[in-house]
Amino acid sequence: MFEKLFNWGKRKTNPSPDSGAGPNSSITFGRYSDNNKTPEKTKRWTASDNFFKANQHYESMDAFFDYLKDDSAGNLEYNRTGEVAEFRLFQGSKIVEGRVKDGQLTAQVKLARMQQPSVAVMRRLLEMNFSLFYSRFALDETELCMRFDTSISTANPNKLYYGLKELATKSDKQDDLLVGDFTSLEAVGDDHITQIPETEKQIKYDAMQAWIAETLEKIATVDANNFSGGINYLLLTLAYRIDYLIVPEGGILNDLERIVVIYFKKDERPILEKNRDMIEEFKKLQSKPKEDVFKSLFRSKHVFSIVAPPNNKTIAEVIDESNKNMQWYRANNHEYFANKVMEYGLAYCQYTYSLPKPITELFELFMRVNYSDYFKSLGQPDGFYDPASKKFNQNAINSRINKIIDTWKAKYPKMSFNTASLSYMNLVSFNETFSRLVQNINLDA
Repeated sequence: MFEKLFNWGKRKTNPSPDSGAGPNSSITFGRYSDNNKTPEKTKRWTASDNFFKANQHYESMDAFFDYLKDDSAGNLEYNRTGEVAEFRLFQGSKIVEGRVKDGQLTAQVKLARMQQPSVAVMRRLLEMNFSLFYSRFALDETELCMRFDTSISTANPNKLYYGLKELATKSDKQDDLLVGDFTSLEAVGDDHITQIPETEKQIKYDAMQAWIAETLEKIATVDANNFSGGINYLLLTLAYRIDYLIVPEGGILNDLERIVVIYFKKDERPILEKNRDMIEEFKKLQSKPKEDVFKSLFRSKHVFSIVAPPNNKTIAEVIDESNKNMQWYRANNHEYFANKVMEYGLAYCQYTYSLPKPITELFELFMRVNYSDYFKSLGQPDGFYDPASKKFNQNAINSRINKIIDTWKAKYPKMSFNTASLSYMNLVSFNETFSRLVQNINLDA
């Protein structure tokens, strides 16, 4: 039965991927976004499509994988000799290993090891198979895998992109869930990830604990009914902040996603109940053993973003709505709430969408101003803002903004940012003027 349902079969044994020259010492923030292609890379997609239409299938694949590769991230390996090609795509804790031979492209990801077939596991996989469009779950001897295959004669760039994306992103998410839910499964294929120093893990753990404690303490000082909207802003912003600044993987990432879903699930429950449930989930996260949190802190490479690009109007609307909702809190001297509501507008976009690179870089600057102590603890003292003296380094902030604009001007020629409009009166004024300038950026080509 298992062989028939899940294509139990032999696999070609591939060597372990080269993990690079050494551990990545640079600390990055936020999830990977593939919405950062240069004009040269975009031309490679067009070339791939043109080659495919001309029945030059191997040349089409060459151009496609060149388009897909982020040269600065080292997230993809591709080699072709004649009509045989091999490739590896790195996606979080998983590696997609693929081969082109005899007119067929096959790609596979190892998910977990299962020494004995389990009916419960098989039932889960069978149910999930129905939700897949391009790939499928499979068993390869004792290893649980996901596979995608296609004839190269039908492998146009769109099919390759969405097929490989489904394979990569679904496997990266499901491996942790499966191993966590079934004790009969063992983790495999994660030797390529880069472990971060214990000191960095401790700093991130301490920051997460401090932010959760601070948020829950602030919530306890206000009326749950009258401040239900503000409390909800604080809770969602906290989840987005942990996701962006701590960048957890595995179980902690799943915990954050579950917290966010509590609010956005269309179940007609009152916001008071949702806030209560979100608070309880944060308390669970707060009490999680440090060792379990540390397991979710590592660096990895990605080819695909797990979210889709937005349109410019969507970004502007979210930021505008947050800034409007901030006004009451500022007028009534709730500066903490006001700042977090404005943070929400930018952080929601960063969490929910694959943002254009200049917007992501401006958001990082926003976070460096608002959480300068955290960046300082990581050895990145930018000096944009001193929370003790409440002083801004205007020259440094303006210089960073101008550098971002200059870097991306070629791709977004209509983009501008009037730094003279920034207010440095206090943090609330800065956040409002900064976010409104981001809101009005023109990213039309």
